[in-house]
Amino acid sequence: MRRSPFFHPFGEPVTMEGKRNNGKRENVDYSPTDPAGGGLSRREFLEQSGAAFVVAGAAPKPRTADAADAGLNLVEQVAEQEETAVPRTAIGVVVNGTEHLIEVEDRWTLNELLRDHLGLTGTKIGCNRGECGACTVLLDDEPVYSCSTLAVWAAGRAVVTVEGLERDGEVSPLQQAFMDHNAAQCGFCTPGQLMSATALLRRNAGPTAEQVRRALVGNLCRCSNYNAIVESVLAAAATPSAGRADPGPGGTWGGSGPRSGGSR
Repeated sequence: MRRSPFFHPFGEPVTMEGKRNNGKRENVDYSPTDPAGGGLSRREFLEQSGAAFVVAGAAPKPRTADAADAGLNLVEQVAEQEETAVPRTAIGVVVNGTEHLIEVEDRWTLNELLRDHLGLTGTKIGCNRGECGACTVLLDDEPVYSCSTLAVWAAGRAVVTVEGLERDGEVSPLQQAFMDHNAAQCGFCTPGQLMSATALLRRNAGPTAEQVRRALVGNLCRCSNYNAIVESVLAAAATPSAGRADPGPGGTWGGSGPRSGGSR
């Protein structure tokens, strides 16, 4: 006897020829219109049940206009309270030789100020926790992580970003060396690498390969193109005007790699 692949929900097998009824076999036709099959075929039951679920799920949930207005007002009140609760400070800062007078929120990082409010997007955000060095800028001659340096700490100080390396439409010798030696792969870490290397060349015009590696220890390259980066810095060091970007107040570059945060 050939059995159907379908089985009764309670475990009783159903055959194509009939079903068991108190020990007796009866021939039953399980067609969609057979009353003995319960009035509905398995397919009809599933189709109708599925349609009911779809209709129930698509039905809009009632919401009164008063509830909607109350929710909107609450959101507006919270946003307004948050805006008034955040301390703000007016600061003056020199960025790439241009003085800016701007009111900043005390919680802004220097990176937020540069990217979001001064439009200097060359400075990147990588890890946003002071580890990768993609956000490196120069603050009073020193390379720092702008993602972990508060904007208010830059008050009365000078900042140089990667945009500040260009002079009269020409890239610096270091930037040119990066292009000549294919130091940039994806390019995301390149601005930070350039700033740390610029600081090194201002401090030491003729570094060794070991000194270059030490100066760039705080800048990660996810593409692992470190050899080409070191070669680029050494090539730029052989150029008489290497690292010629304006060092700003003080005239020297300090530190061995970027620092996390700035002095308060």
